[in-house]
Amino acid sequence: MDAFLTSTGLVALAEMGDKTQLLAIILATRFKKPWPIVWGILLATLLNHALAGAVGTWVTTLLAPDTLRWILVAGFVGMGVWTLFPDKQDDNPPDTGKWGVFATTVLVFFLAEMGDKTQLATVAIAAQYSHFLPVVLGTTLGMMLANVPVVFMGERLTRVLPLRVLRWGASALFFVFAGWVAYS
Repeated sequence: MDAFLTSTGLVALAEMGDKTQLLAIILATRFKKPWPIVWGILLATLLNHALAGAVGTWVTTLLAPDTLRWILVAGFVGMGVWTLFPDKQDDNPPDTGKWGVFATTVLVFFLAEMGDKTQLATVAIAAQYSHFLPVVLGTTLGMMLANVPVVFMGERLTRVLPLRVLRWGASALFFVFAGWVAYS
């Protein structure tokens, strides 16, 4: 349960102000079809985070526990620093054409998550806990907690939420997690 809750919390906070959250706002305001967007985000996140969780779990078979611990500490510190810098917004999601809103959302979310801090966090958390399923489900839930309200409330949410404060809070959480890993 610890892996699930940690994964959920870290990713939900890290996602605040992230490019995929901004992408959710763009898709919601452009297409005005929230449910296909929500289902597309869910499928893309499950696929992406399953891949990341598998990599994180696999890494634990290659490295000695002490080496892995310090790599994880460096990774969490790096993610904490990275979280402080907002991602650039892509104002031009691809035209849906024949694919529709759902397929477009799956494609752009999957690609946007490649190498993103939440994907890397999934790798690191899976390596820390060595529990594939709770980590993937937790990080996916964290993504959904951060993105579903955005899809339904769209750009109005960005005028209310202090994204800078949330970004700093997420960064601090990564630093705390790095310290916990270093001294556990």
